[in-house]
Amino acid sequence: MDLTVFGATGGVGREIVRQALTAGHRVTAVVRDPARLPVTGERLQVVTAGLGDPGPLRQAVAGRDAVLSGVGPSGPRAAGIAASATRSILGAMEAEGVRRFVAVSAAPLGPVPENETVLLRLLTPVVSRVLRKVYDDLREMEDEMRRSAAEWTAVRPPRLTDAPLTGVYRRAVDANPRGGRRIGRADVAHAMLAAVDDPATVGRALGIAY
Repeated sequence: MDLTVFGATGGVGREIVRQALTAGHRVTAVVRDPARLPVTGERLQVVTAGLGDPGPLRQAVAGRDAVLSGVGPSGPRAAGIAASATRSILGAMEAEGVRRFVAVSAAPLGPVPENETVLLRLLTPVVSRVLRKVYDDLREMEDEMRRSAAEWTAVRPPRLTDAPLTGVYRRAVDANPRGGRRIGRADVAHAMLAAVDDPATVGRALGIAY
């Protein structure tokens, strides 16, 4: 497949690029600073562009089979970046007739399982309040996806770690796995790439966790 990856210098984005190249896909990585992308490969094209540049964004997604986004706020001070970036990406995709879009979101946006553990029942509301601006940004991002013409999937991981790729984790469509407290960025990337070809995730949110 021909894939475009936004947020390619971030923890999840780098893993998407790396794993996609390993799987034999052709990848266009959209970055602001190419020096921050340590991944190389014959099937990798690096495009330097800001997320507010319509022309370069359209060129980056034109003719691609799918677009994946690892863009997200690194903390409350960066809140707003996910919704703004996604709005620009979806606009470029619509202009070029590209439909499939997979973006990373966050588990607290999903429903709390009825049989959730006591710890997470207590912890989730606290985390949601502390990081309210971050989750408001991601909530608006998901709203942008729902309003679009894209065939979208929002992948919602819990706390991210730098654990190595395992390919073994739990998934729940429009839900969060019970007791899901963490997952490695590499496995988030794995789940996002797997979702590209999974029609059951189109127009849905996908909860993932170990």
